[in-house]
This record gives sequence, C-alpha cells and structure tokens, in this order.
Amino acid sequence: MEPRRVRIGIDTGGTFTDVVAVDEETGATTTTKTPSTPADPAEGFLTGVGKVLGALGLDGGAVTAVSHGTTVATNQLLEGRLDRIGFITTEGYESVLEIARQSVPDGYGNSYFWVKPPRIVPADLVRTVRGRLDPTGAEVRPFDRDDAVAAARFFRDAGVTTIGVCLLHSYADDAHERAVLDVLHVEHPDAVVSISSRVLREYREYERSVTTLVDAAVKPRVGAYVTAIRERLDGLAPGVPFYVMKSNGGVLSAAEVVHQPITTMLSGPAAGALGAALIAGTAGFDRVLTLDGGGTSTDVTVVVDGEPTLTTEGSVGAYPSKIPMIDVVTVGAGGGSIAWLSPEGTLKVGPRSAGADPGPICYPSGGSEPTVTDAHVVLGRIPPHLLGGEIPLSADAARDGLSALGDRLGLSLQRTALGILEISAWNQANALRQVTVARGLDVRDFTLTTFGGSGSLLACRLMDVLGLPRTLVPPNPGNVSAFGLLTVDVRNDHVQTAIQRHADLDLARVRAGYAALEDAARTALDGEGFARAEQEVQRSADLRYVGQAFEVRVPVAAGELTPAAADDVAAAFHAAHRRLYGYDFADDPRQAVEWVNLRVSGIGPIRRPDVVELPARDGGVERAVTGSRQVCFDEWVQTPTYDRILLAPGDVVAGPAVVEEFGSTVPVHPGFAATVDRYGNLLIERAA
Repeated sequence: MEPRRVRIGIDTGGTFTDVVAVDEETGATTTTKTPSTPADPAEGFLTGVGKVLGALGLDGGAVTAVSHGTTVATNQLLEGRLDRIGFITTEGYESVLEIARQSVPDGYGNSYFWVKPPRIVPADLVRTVRGRLDPTGAEVRPFDRDDAVAAARFFRDAGVTTIGVCLLHSYADDAHERAVLDVLHVEHPDAVVSISSRVLREYREYERSVTTLVDAAVKPRVGAYVTAIRERLDGLAPGVPFYVMKSNGGVLSAAEVVHQPITTMLSGPAAGALGAALIAGTAGFDRVLTLDGGGTSTDVTVVVDGEPTLTTEGSVGAYPSKIPMIDVVTVGAGGGSIAWLSPEGTLKVGPRSAGADPGPICYPSGGSEPTVTDAHVVLGRIPPHLLGGEIPLSADAARDGLSALGDRLGLSLQRTALGILEISAWNQANALRQVTVARGLDVRDFTLTTFGGSGSLLACRLMDVLGLPRTLVPPNPGNVSAFGLLTVDVRNDHVQTAIQRHADLDLARVRAGYAALEDAARTALDGEGFARAEQEVQRSADLRYVGQAFEVRVPVAAGELTPAAADDVAAAFHAAHRRLYGYDFADDPRQAVEWVNLRVSGIGPIRRPDVVELPARDGGVERAVTGSRQVCFDEWVQTPTYDRILLAPGDVVAGPAVVEEFGSTVPVHPGFAATVDRYGNLLIERAA
C-alpha cells in the first residue's frame, strides 16, 4: 500500500458539495465539485471523495485525514424539522421558555405587530424538579430524586426520546443536573439527553435553556449523519481521521461532535471565512469582508488583523445560541434564490431557493420558478453549462421562465433579468452593511473577498453600491470553504461564569477557575490524540461595565494572573469597548468594571496547506482568450471570455469581460479591470 499523503476538505452546500485535496508532501491542491444530495447528504460526500481521488489517480489508502463542513444541524432548525422534545427545569421556572426576553427583533420590522415564535418545547412537555442552588453553587434546597423519577417516567410513557435538562445555577455546580441524568439513564435509557452544564456552563437561564434544547434536538440527526459517513468512509479509507468543522473556527473529531452537535451550527460558513482570511492575508490584506455566495444563501463576515470576528450572541433561525461562533450574517441571496411577485405587485428575490433539487429552471431537471442563476444565463454572464460542461444549462428554458414573470410585472425580458440581479446585489450589500456600518465600521476601509459558486457574479455592482476600493477573487473560489477546512486546528472551548467586580477581584478564585478550565481543555485534547507538548491553551474573559446587559470578550495573557495582569485585562476591555461602541469609561471612577465569564480554548495544531504562487507564462493576456459572446451589463455588448487557468501573474483583464473556470464565473463590468497577482487571485478595481 502506498504511503498516505493526501488531506481532504469537503463542504456540503445546498446545491453543490465542494472538495479540496492537498498533497502534504508537495503542497499542491486539487479541487472538484459534485451536486449535493439533499435526501442523503452522505452520498454526495462519498461521491466527492471518490471524485477527487480519481482525479489524483489514488485510492483511499492515500488519505491522511478528512475534514467536513456540514449544514445538517442548521437546516434542521431553519426548516423546523424538530421531533418532540422534553424539558426538565427547576420548580418555579417552568415558564422560562415562554417568558424568554422582552426585546423585539428589528423594531417590529415592517409590521405593526410581532408575535413570539413558537417555543421549542410546548408547555405540556415541561417537567420540574425540586432543589435549588444559589449563584455560587451552594445548595439552598436539596435535590428531590422522586421528582426526577416522575419526570423520566412521564417522558418514557409519552414516547418522548429527546430531552434537555437545565436547572437553575447549574453553571456553578452540576451536581443536581448529573443526578437528573443518572435517573434518566435508569428510568428512560433510550432517551437522548443534553444537560446545560455540559453544553453551556454560563449564566442567563433562558439562553442556556434554549441552547441546551437545540443541542438535544439536533443530536439524533447529526449523530446518525456523522455515523453514516464514518461507516462509509471506513469502507474507502479504513481508520482515517475524520473531523467536523465547528462554528468557533476549529474542528473536532466526528466521535466527539456526536456529543456536541450544537457546535456545528455554522460549520460551512465558518470554514469559508477562515479560508478567505488566510488567502487574503497572504495577498497582503488584513481588513477584509468575506462574501460566500452559494446556491441557497450568502454568508458575510468581517476579518480584522487577519482573524474573523467571533461572537457568543448568535442565533439559528428563531433560536438563540450562546456557543462561540464566527460572526456570520446570512441572507437568502444565492444562485438558486427564487424571483417572485409579491401580493403588492413588486419583484422580490429570495429567501426561498430552488436548491439542488429541482434547481433553477435552466438545469436539466430544473424547477418552474425563475432564479438568480436563470437571470445570469439569460444575460450571458455565465456560460451555458456548469462544472466545465458536466451540467448543461438551457438558456431557452430560462428565457421562458423570466418572460412569464416579466409579463406579470409589465417588464421586458432584459429588464426583468437585470432587476433580479439588482435586487440580489442590494440584498448582499445590506448584509455587508450589517457587519460594518451597523457596527460603526466604514465599509470603504475593507477589501471585499468573494468566493462560493455564485459569490463573485455581482462583485462589480457591490463595489459601486458600497464604494468598495477593490474585490479579491481567489483561485477556485467555489472551493474556498472546502480549502478553509484544511486550514483550521482542532479546537474546544470551555466557559465558566464567575461574576466579580474588578475592584474586588478574588485573584485566587479566578486562578482556580482558569486552572479547572485549562485542565478540561487539555484533557479533551488528550482524547483527540495531541501530546501535551503540542497543545496550546488560550485564555480570555468577558467583561462589562456594571449595569450593562452584555459583555465584551478580551484576551487574558498566559502565566500567573497577578494584580498587574488583571489590570491589563481591564485596560484591554476599555480599549475594546471604545473600538466597538465609540466610547469607554476608563477615566470615570463611578463606572465599575465587572468580570462575568472566564473562557479557555484548547487548540491542537494541524498543518496548514501553503498558498502557492502561480507560475509565470510567456505572452500576454490574449493567451487566455477562449472566444466571445453577447453579454448584457446595462446594455448588450460583444464580450471576450477568458479561461482563468491560462492567466498568469501580471495579466490585466479589462472589462467588459467574463473570466471562467471549473466552479465559478467572474463578470468584469465595463469600467473595471481585474489584475492577476502572484498567487493567482483576481484583484478587481475601477479602471484608471
């Protein structure tokens, strides 16, 4: 058997499954795509592995590791496909899900009324147990085992096999929750159970309860999916390490993800942001907006100093999730987003998507509703095929679908197609504004990095709308998320609420808290196979001004936490608060600082693939011209087409032009030019 040498990253999207293989000896990468299989995502996964190995002329014995980004958990929540869930909480707190929070999303949006979304667990499936801890973990009332037995038997008799447990102040001491878990194992052994002290050891009862219940809700499906892939992968590459991308920017072994499924909520978008950050940073840009355009949605995030921003205030659909995640904003503006006529008679685009099945009208077995992809085909901005000819596209079918919509709007075919793309561009622009302007950042200070199969199609229009100075389009942009999966380390996050005022900080208590978290992080990395000498541990803390509702996370330096080191943390908090909100109270002694959460991240480093330079070529940019066709930007114009594979560093593609490659297309509008840098990136700027 040949020695193993290839590491594979696979990102499963709504339309396509993207695959990247890196040769660990040479650093060379091989990319491919295959249609996703929504009915059985594991099928598309294995097809992708086989396809990239076939392209390399290798078998499964050459694979050293596989990393995977998945949307199984996210899609289950967004589509509301939740089985019945039981909830066990402390007596007197049975209405915590109903009360929720008083905040109203988006100031009611465009409606006069806002109705709370349905609770994740109905009232008749909530059971309580007596027993009470205070915020320090001290027992106020003893745990009542009889209540736990009654709750377990109720759920068993009712056929409820998914249960979440969240008891008051269990972040401070998990004894009562562990007692409930023991009872459930005895009385209802078939139940899938999540307890909050293992999911989120952090205060705020509502968010902790919902996060725990979401973890329980997705655990059966994620577990079955990961197990199915593991079994099929063993048939191809027995025993190969299999990692799954987490929302926090790290990966975790599939065996552990089964026990922490909520950590995969933004698996695919997180990988894309990290891959784009590495590519842009190598090209010399450390203030970047990433835009990942797929078939169903567009995901955007901010990269500052080479690192995507993190948050613990995210949500998936209607459900808040307090787990650490890369701060991604998602809008329903992908290539498969459906154009439709609103009841008011206006043109709308998304968020519904044609997905991979049936797909846009122009697909061989496409749907009946026009999409963004159909508009691009009609306007000539993408070729009449995808994946190098593997998927032929019917421009005639797309024209028929758009003409029918245009007749209802009273618009010509051309104006209908242009209108669809304009609305889609503004949807994406608004998402970019959410992560910049809405947070006090000037969008014009950033370089836009576009990727995904549809991510670069509207790049020039976005530059006009937002005043962006440039756009960077990496090579193989449709596979950047899969590439990102190969750039990340194994990572686990641990948190402990420990509220104290900075002026009265009990350093011994804080040191003990960090020691316990670091021990947990290192133990987890031991289980992942990392020697202690390889392991890295990063500390941080969530601080706030007394009276504030939410916190700001700042790093905590390694080493002993001395009074001076603690003051440095407080100073970092003041500075971070000023960066985020434009002010701080560093010089106001009346505004006390409060420590809220201690955090530790355990990191097991994995070798990152190199971003290789593109070789030089003889001749000018004309070597890459493959022909021309009529393309409509604002008006129809005969437009040259270029094969991106044949471009070389220093080449300049002046608009109007269309640059094509296996997995994506880049239209360069009139008045713009794309320069090829030494890494093969296209840098699109306004023509001089």
